[in-house]
Amino acid sequence: MDITDVINVNNIKLNMAAKSKEEAIEELTDLLVNSGAVVNKDDFLKDVWLREEQGSTGFENHIAIPHGKSSGVAHTALAIGRTQHEIPWETMDGSDVRCIILFAVCLVDKNDTHIRLLSQVSGSLADEEIIAKLLQENEPQKIIALLTSEAEGAKS
Repeated sequence: MDITDVINVNNIKLNMAAKSKEEAIEELTDLLVNSGAVVNKDDFLKDVWLREEQGSTGFENHIAIPHGKSSGVAHTALAIGRTQHEIPWETMDGSDVRCIILFAVCLVDKNDTHIRLLSQVSGSLADEEIIAKLLQENEPQKIIALLTSEAEGAKS
């Protein structure tokens, strides 16, 4: 399983209304509920917040990668959101967040698949050029291509 198996344009929102971490996670969770990936929103959100309590999922360069491994997830999926303003979030470099990549992981995938997907996304986010494009690109299909081209490069 790789990124292309868990993301589609319906789970990308490039003009989020969220002004807080809570609102951002809720808004992206709604996308996952609408696509059928999350079947129990309350259970999933509870698991995301339990993970946040273990340590912030703020990355760096205005990116956060919250995630929940949950029985409320029917099939593993990603949702990507971007705001027009910065959201306070504990990050490694102290930057506020503008792009959130929410992982919804079903319990079957909670070990190997989750780690593999996280490493593919992290690999992409190690490239400053990809981050810059991620924060500016306005076409969901191109956002997916940014993350998958890096994953393809890692496989070859």
